[in-house]
Amino acid sequence: MTAPSPFPAPPTPPLDLDGRTALVTGAAGGIGRACALRLAAAGAKVRAVDRDAAGLDALVTAAAGLPGSVAPHVLDLTDLDATELAAAGTDILVNNAGLQRVSRLEEFPPDVFHTVLTVMLEAPFRLIRGALPHMYGQGWGRIVNVSSVHGLRASPYKAAYVAAKHGLEGLSKTAALEGAAHGVTSNCVNPGYVRTPLVERQLADQAREHGISEERVLTEVLLRDSAVRRLIEPAEVAEAVAYLCGPHTAFVTGTSLVLDGGWTAH
Repeated sequence: MTAPSPFPAPPTPPLDLDGRTALVTGAAGGIGRACALRLAAAGAKVRAVDRDAAGLDALVTAAAGLPGSVAPHVLDLTDLDATELAAAGTDILVNNAGLQRVSRLEEFPPDVFHTVLTVMLEAPFRLIRGALPHMYGQGWGRIVNVSSVHGLRASPYKAAYVAAKHGLEGLSKTAALEGAAHGVTSNCVNPGYVRTPLVERQLADQAREHGISEERVLTEVLLRDSAVRRLIEPAEVAEAVAYLCGPHTAFVTGTSLVLDGGWTAH
């Protein structure tokens, strides 16, 4: 006799995260801001982590009236001990914070390389480490790591960013394997170029490295291999993150959800 399906019949109800606590890093702007608002819209209590206090205040204002809530938490992720402590008691962890430096390998500043790896790889490890005891204790948890197409592919002049994102992919898969027996999933979301201040700064940096205009950088470098020739919006990435946080994705773990407009289809 076939066992009954553990999943409710369609249509799938709207995402309901009422009673869940979520932590989102890099929440003051870009993808992190969109994720914090999306999870709060689903009813979650969101701990919004960033070092930009003004940006967090603006986020709290934007979240007013949503079913959930947003609580600002000013934190520099290079303070690794404080970072780990901040994750205690979270049901949902979104590792999003990032930074970029565009430079040739032989000119890449070692201190910047170290900082990028600290914020984008070591801090996610410490956050996962801080969150898992609570997740394991209740038999449920969602870890979503905002990676990038650069977690799957490399580009010139981005040694630290590419190294960090590749490392994050491995960390995410390890968390998935260890967490499966405890009801904890771990996945990556891999967008292409997103309309964020970080990407806007890249346009100027890449224009300088390639000796061309910013408009040509966008069309000839950033979007050259994309079938959908536009930047992805932060809200689109947030929807993918929210999908992985829901009850219907318990079997989705250890994978990378690519949102790249067909870039990696080549």
